[in-house]
Amino acid sequence: MSGHTPAPPGASGREVVPADRADALPERFENPGLPAHRLRMADVDAKAAKRAERQVATLFGISAIGTLLTLVVYFTVKFDTPMSFMEHLSRLRISTTGIGVGLFLALFGIGVGAVHWAKTLMPDEERVEDRHLLRGSEQDRDDAVTILKEGASESGLGRRPLIRNSLIGAMALVPLPAVVLLRDTGPMPGNDLSTTFWKAGMRLLTDPQLQPVRPQDMRIGSVVHIVPQGLDTAPNYLEEKAKSAVLLLRLDPSDLDLKSQPGAYEGIVAYSKICTHMGCPVALYEQQTHHLLCPCHQSTFDVTQDCKVIFGPAKRPLPQLAITVDADGYLVAKHGFTEAVGPSFWERG
Repeated sequence: MSGHTPAPPGASGREVVPADRADALPERFENPGLPAHRLRMADVDAKAAKRAERQVATLFGISAIGTLLTLVVYFTVKFDTPMSFMEHLSRLRISTTGIGVGLFLALFGIGVGAVHWAKTLMPDEERVEDRHLLRGSEQDRDDAVTILKEGASESGLGRRPLIRNSLIGAMALVPLPAVVLLRDTGPMPGNDLSTTFWKAGMRLLTDPQLQPVRPQDMRIGSVVHIVPQGLDTAPNYLEEKAKSAVLLLRLDPSDLDLKSQPGAYEGIVAYSKICTHMGCPVALYEQQTHHLLCPCHQSTFDVTQDCKVIFGPAKRPLPQLAITVDADGYLVAKHGFTEAVGPSFWERG
């Protein structure tokens, strides 16, 4: 026995109250309520409120300027005239930078302006209201409508015309870039997809290194992205590259069917890289099955069967570019594509 005697009830300093006398417990805790409201400078100083109002209006003005900058850059930087590749790249950088900066200012001005308005000028007092599970009385509902109207009044839209007008101007302008940029997706291609940059005798160059390719450079299973020789000097470089992109693959010649063989060279075949469904780049090759997969909608093409569709929404095979070698042993095109490249749903005339 240790001789330890249990402490009697209450010896720990805490009063033990029987369950039947729980209502006799003293009130030890009080609802602290809301913290004391701290007034802002704009609440007590009319000059500070006016200054904040001008700052908000300035931010909304910056948004409007950003929107106008976006539209000016979009309409003034043109790509519809013949130009060198470097000039095209320079204009593309100017256009991308200008539109990006303009859209940033347009959205940044409205966003920061709204936050600054709320932080400095809108009412910031906290209110506590008990939540009722049942439908409120008509008086409570009328009171709620009154509170909402008071909130609209306190927001300052009626008393601060500078903020109201600048906000209306910024909000009216900011959707315009989206309307312009999304609307201008270009004309229907018509017969444009029926002709590409490829011509007879053009060498097949690796993209982006622009190096010619010999048959011995490729082993079975190799896949190379190809563009035509001279494309880098084309006036409309990006448009021509989009139509002329080709995948070069090497297979065992015995794996190719009779329809694929005339356009192949020692088992090397070249097919358009543009999916015939929606124009996405077809660039996923599975060597064991000889399947080309479009990552957008999973159209699948069999390279051994003249790239015919074996799965997915595409309706026709990828066009083949017939190839051979020149006197120096480099792969060249026998001729251009004999059918239109790209999606099948456009009319080609």
